[in-house]
Amino acid sequence: MENNLFQSVYNPDVLSCIANLSNDEVFTPPELANKIIDMLPQELFENPDTTFLDPCCKSGVFLREIAKRLIKGLEQQIPDLEKRIEHIFSKQLFGIAITELTSLLARRSVYCSKFPSSEFSAYQFPEDKPQGNIIFQRIKHKWYNGKCIYCGASQSEYDRGNELETHAYQFIHNIDVKKLFNMKFDVIIGNPPYQLQVNESGKGLGAIPLYNKFVEQAMKLQPQYLTMIIPSRWFAGGVGLDKFRHNMLSDKRIRKIVDYTDSKECFPGVDLNGGACYFLWDSSYNGDCDFTNITNRVSSSAIRNLNEFDVFLRRNEAVSIVHKVLSFNETMLSKEGGCSPQTPYGLLSTFIGNTKRMHNDELEVLSSKGWMYIERNAITKGVDSIGKYKTLISKLSCEHAGNPDKNGMYRVLSRMETLKPNQICTQSYLILCPTNTEIESQNLHTYLRTKFVRFLILQTLVGMNISISNFKFVPWLNYKETWTDEKLYAKYGLTDEEIAFIESMIRPME
Repeated sequence: MENNLFQSVYNPDVLSCIANLSNDEVFTPPELANKIIDMLPQELFENPDTTFLDPCCKSGVFLREIAKRLIKGLEQQIPDLEKRIEHIFSKQLFGIAITELTSLLARRSVYCSKFPSSEFSAYQFPEDKPQGNIIFQRIKHKWYNGKCIYCGASQSEYDRGNELETHAYQFIHNIDVKKLFNMKFDVIIGNPPYQLQVNESGKGLGAIPLYNKFVEQAMKLQPQYLTMIIPSRWFAGGVGLDKFRHNMLSDKRIRKIVDYTDSKECFPGVDLNGGACYFLWDSSYNGDCDFTNITNRVSSSAIRNLNEFDVFLRRNEAVSIVHKVLSFNETMLSKEGGCSPQTPYGLLSTFIGNTKRMHNDELEVLSSKGWMYIERNAITKGVDSIGKYKTLISKLSCEHAGNPDKNGMYRVLSRMETLKPNQICTQSYLILCPTNTEIESQNLHTYLRTKFVRFLILQTLVGMNISISNFKFVPWLNYKETWTDEKLYAKYGLTDEEIAFIESMIRPME
């Protein structure tokens, strides 16, 4: 009776519970960790010389699941279980924790004790290695002109006392990992911290990415294999990620990528702006990438040249459509005079003008708080378009975190208006194609509302923010003519399958 009761009691994996917590340092569910480990050649787990490093340990889930596979894979070579565990924990598994708390959690997960030298540890490390092979050392940022030279952290924010975490992660702060462990690693695997809050007022920056620094540092160690799960924003956007994106897309050693459009499909309850992906980098590989996108639990795979465009199209079905558009060699709306840069008239989103017109020659300003007024001579940016008609769009897309609605469809553009001469806007909006005639502006407005155009914008959109770069695939057409989806499908020679794909993704703008 007692045994039956014990077996029927719900006993969840504590790491699955922790993985449901939402933070910039997202915990990895065991199921997802095993999918990532599955990408590695499984013969690695039958080799007693294979070494593994998790440079960003949080729950210890990667090392724990790898330990399970090694315990089974080395059974023939090291039959004695106790000796096998001793060999695996002392010579094959290594980690660098990101905080003191996660170091304790990771050791408890991997060694069954947060004190690896204790009698309760699955393998009892010698007393001179009280942290086992999962180490944590509190280090400091190196400041120069108010910023850390390694990670970009703000000195005013992170120059802290000992009672708070510094978030100066060892792996990316000039630590010689080879000397730290005195070895070269065959596999580097992990789920790095994604970003660091900086709160730089006036620059529109709330956070800077960190995951790219972990990937770059791991590559410097020249492992045989590298696999990490990171935000997908690097595909097409992200502050400070241009060089990282270029290097990743041109790297022929990336063998496989699995991309989740909605991060909640791999991290339950965690909403990452732009989704998440994991990849396998193989130092001996040189070729195209096996890319899989998962949207609404529907998987699409294709062998892709990552460097085909200067951004990466995450929907395989979109590639042929973009190729047809580009084959016309037309000017795109991302060129000068098409879409404006951010702050088209130099007015920040926090702008507060006059609520009433004080002089007849004042300009009307559309702000996030409604219409206001400002003197014309106060505007020094975008002055050539002040007296023209122009189409305005919100710089925020319609979709939260870039995710589709419950039907898997997107609207993409949210607020759209036609501004008349002497009407301008703040940083909250973008301006497109200023023109001398109202009819051309109205036709552009109609053009932007087509599913075809919004689909092309979506292919470069990873997250909520829209900018000039998101119009790189949108042709700059003659707006003395009215454009409809039917005319555009015919002009670019789309097939029934390609049209159906666009129609399945983009919902009408009422």
